[in-house]
This record gives sequence, structure tokens and C-alpha cells, in this order.
Amino acid sequence: MDVKDSNGTLLAEGDSVTLIKDLKVKGSSLILKRGTMVKNIRLTNSAGEIEGRAGGSTMVLKTEFLKKA
Repeated sequence: MDVKDSNGTLLAEGDSVTLIKDLKVKGSSLILKRGTMVKNIRLTNSAGEIEGRAGGSTMVLKTEFLKKA
């Protein structure tokens, strides 16, 4: 399964990505700002999602809002 960022670049385990849009976190008042770096990502079973630490906690992010750093 190929996991690609918003620009079509392939992502792999351990890559670093950057947010390209401000994202509101469901169930929290936290907003992840554009340009936030998410390091050491993990791939999930879905081609459109990755898992990583952002904003002090581990969360699943959609790849359409990310670009490889």
C-alpha cells in the first residue's frame, strides 16, 4: 500500500511531515497550526491516514493535510 502526502510524495515509517492547514482537534480546544512539524510518523492500515505526535499527544492525521518535510 502506497501512502502519499498532498503533493503525491511517498511517505514511509519514520518520516517527518509538516501541516499545510490549521486543523481543529476533535474533542479538544487545541488547534494545530500550519507549519507544525510531526516527526517519526507511523503508517496505519488506511492509505489516507498516518499516526504521529503533534500538540503533545499521539493522533491520527489525514495525509491530504500534510507534506513531507
